[in-house]
Amino acid sequence: MSTVAQVLVKQQRHSLIWQAAIVGLMLILAVIALAYGPAGWDWRLAFAWPFSPETFGFTELQLQVVMQIRLPRLFIAILIGAVLAQSGTATQSLCRNPLAEPSIIGISAGAAVCAVAVIAFAPRFGYSPDVILPYAAFAGALLTTCLVYLLANRNGDMQVITLILVGVAINALAMALIGLFSFYADDNALRLINYWTLGSLAGATWPGILQALPLLLLSLGGLYWRQSQINILLLGESEAKYLGIDTVRLKREIIVWVALGIGAAVALAGMIGFVGLVMPHIARLLVGPNLKQMLPLAMLLGALMLLLADWLAKVLVAPAELPIGIITALIGAPLFVYLLLEQQRSNHG
Repeated sequence: MSTVAQVLVKQQRHSLIWQAAIVGLMLILAVIALAYGPAGWDWRLAFAWPFSPETFGFTELQLQVVMQIRLPRLFIAILIGAVLAQSGTATQSLCRNPLAEPSIIGISAGAAVCAVAVIAFAPRFGYSPDVILPYAAFAGALLTTCLVYLLANRNGDMQVITLILVGVAINALAMALIGLFSFYADDNALRLINYWTLGSLAGATWPGILQALPLLLLSLGGLYWRQSQINILLLGESEAKYLGIDTVRLKREIIVWVALGIGAAVALAGMIGFVGLVMPHIARLLVGPNLKQMLPLAMLLGALMLLLADWLAKVLVAPAELPIGIITALIGAPLFVYLLLEQQRSNHG
């Protein structure tokens, strides 16, 4: 076996070990998430919900709480965590910049602006915001992604400083627009707008999940299907073209898949930062930059981080609940600074 093949086999084995360990941690957190809540704590609740109430001695109400509140919340935490981490990895690959992440460069804020506009003007125009919310958020994410890409791209090269400055400007503009829409919103709409800007999984319901699920699955499937081509794009645009990749079409597809995923995630849970920024960095440190090993690991890490953040949001100030965006920022920001310092130290060492 050649040296290259041996290295690839070793990387794959290493990645599988990490994936198995993270899946194990996710299962533990899933049991805690299903078993713990304001309605009571019993580890058997995590396994009792598929059965009749008499099987484990629970009441019908307790099982309904698990099935209608805790289970959709668990499902959405795993799904959105994976989507955010995968979208962050794809955006970093598209920009060939490790700082590119949907919340930092303004994609999440663009999606939130359209979502907030739909909520704020719903009472005035008499429509139901739930029906069009995921698609409005997708439209906002798509427009913002195209705008960021066009403004920061110079002759095929993504300028780091321009990218960050464009992201800062778009985030500032988005906050101003959200404030403007809040001015015209009534009290009920204002409560929902606070929910979008801080992020929360408390509103997870099966109908809401089913509505956004096609967009989330399209994003997950589209980016995963294109991971080999995205891997080649990381080598450089000229190299990718030489190897037969239609780079223009590939970049358009990445923009659409990322916008679909971020739009649907924002519509379901509001603005949640740092998952798409930090998890790809950790996965890259653990198994290297090859997307074949790194992308599944980043997605699992994203799901794990959101499960942990959601659990902390519920228990830290119980019986009240913290917005999950605060928890991800408190975990993600110091972790990201640490990773940056470690990277600088290794580059100079």
